[in-house]
Amino acid sequence: MLEIGSFRARLCQGMNRRAFLKAGMLSPFALGLSGLPQSTRAAEKQPRAKSVLLLWLWGAPSHIDTFDPKPNAPAEIRGPFSSIPTRTPGMRFTELLPKLAARSDRFALIRSNKNFHSGHLEAGTLGLTGAADDKDAGLPNFGSIVARHRGAAGLPPFIAVGRGMPRDVVGMMKGYGGGNWGKVYDPFLVNCAEDGAVDVPALKILDGLTPDHLNDRRRLLDELDSVRRKGDQADQAKWDDTCKRAYALLTTPEARKALDLSREEEKTRDAYGQTSFGQSCLLARRLVEARVPYVQVNWSQYVETMTPNCDFGWDTHIYNFEMLMDRHCPILDRVFSTLLDDLHQRGLLETTLVVVLGEFGRTPKINAQASRDHWPNCYFSIWAGAGIQGGRVIGESDKIGGDPLTEPVTPNTVGSTILDFAGLDTQARAELRVLPGGRVIHELA
Repeated sequence: MLEIGSFRARLCQGMNRRAFLKAGMLSPFALGLSGLPQSTRAAEKQPRAKSVLLLWLWGAPSHIDTFDPKPNAPAEIRGPFSSIPTRTPGMRFTELLPKLAARSDRFALIRSNKNFHSGHLEAGTLGLTGAADDKDAGLPNFGSIVARHRGAAGLPPFIAVGRGMPRDVVGMMKGYGGGNWGKVYDPFLVNCAEDGAVDVPALKILDGLTPDHLNDRRRLLDELDSVRRKGDQADQAKWDDTCKRAYALLTTPEARKALDLSREEEKTRDAYGQTSFGQSCLLARRLVEARVPYVQVNWSQYVETMTPNCDFGWDTHIYNFEMLMDRHCPILDRVFSTLLDDLHQRGLLETTLVVVLGEFGRTPKINAQASRDHWPNCYFSIWAGAGIQGGRVIGESDKIGGDPLTEPVTPNTVGSTILDFAGLDTQARAELRVLPGGRVIHELA
C-alpha cells in the first residue's frame, strides 16, 4: 500500500502553513519538475544504461567473509567460513552466498576497490561523490549528477529508497545529495517497510489524506486550496507553485502505480523476502520499470548493528560472523539474486546498470572481539547489466585482502564509470565540473 500519511505540525487554528510549505518544497525533484537545470548535451549521447540502480551496503561489509575469501590465509585472517565454487571457474565466494555463487555469470566482481578515509561519514561521502578526500565534501552525489544531466519527466529523476538517508549516530553523511549544487538536487526519499508499506515523507501534507483522496482530484484540489486560503498573503506565489507541484505528483497515475507494491503478485513480493531491504529492492525495480534515471537503495539508515532502533547496518565491530551468518548474508544473497532474476526476466537488465558496494571493507586480521574493524584500503564492488559481461573478476587483492595488487578502483573511478554508463562522457563531466580526471573501468565493457 502507498501510504501518504499525516502531517502533524498544527496550530490551534489548524495547519501550520510553514510546515506545509516545507513539506511541499523539500525538493523539486520530489515533485517531478520538468524545468530543472540540466546539461545542454543530455540528449547528444545515448546512454548504455537508461537507469542506474545502486545498492548501498551502508556500514561496510567484510570483503573477506563474502566475495573475496582467503582460504589459504592463517585462521586469524580467513575467518570461520569455508569458500565455495561459483558458476565462474576460479571464482570463489564464502559459503554464505550460495544463490549468488550460482548466478556469478550475471555480474562482474571487482576486488580492488580503495577508499581514502576510515570514518563512515567521510568515506561514505567520498564513496558517493567520487571526492579524493573529505575536504571535497560539498560535491554532489552521483545520482544528483545523473538527475541534473537527464532532467525530470514525471517521476523524480533521483530517488533514494530505504529507512532514511544514510547516517551515523553523530550525523548524516554530506554526500547523500546535491552538495554545493543545493537541495534542489537532493534525492526524493521513499521509506519502505518489511511488509512493503511505502511511506513518502515529503508528501505528508494533510491530516487524514489517504490514497482515496488521490482518486478524487477535485476534492484534493479543494482541500489544498482551502489550506492555501488560510495562510497569509506573504510569499503567495511560492505557495501557489508548491500546491501545483504537490498536486501534480499526488495525482499522477504513473507515480502512484510505481510506488504501490500492493500491485505486485504475492509470489514476487515473497521472493524478495519480508525485510526492508528486500521490499526496497522490489520497489527499486518498479522505479526502474517506470524509467527513473537513478535509484539508490540504502541497506539501512544507520551503520551500527547494536544501536537501539537501528536497522542493522554492516558495521560489525562485534558479532561480525554471527550477524553475517544469521542475517546479513542470507538477506543479501536472497534479495540480490531475486533482483537479478527479476530484472532479467522483465528485459530490464540490459538497460539498467546495477552496482553493489559499501563505503569500505573490514580488517583482514580479526580483532579482540572476534570481529573486524574498518578497512578502507581494499574492498569489493559488483557490477551488472547494461551490457556488462558477467562471470569475471576485475582486479585482485593480496593474499590477506589487505591491499589491491592491481590498480585500485577509487571512488572517483566508480563515479566516472557510473556516469559514463548513464550517458555523461568525459566532455559532459567536464562541463558540469565533476570527477575531473576520472578513469572509466573499461574492463567492464
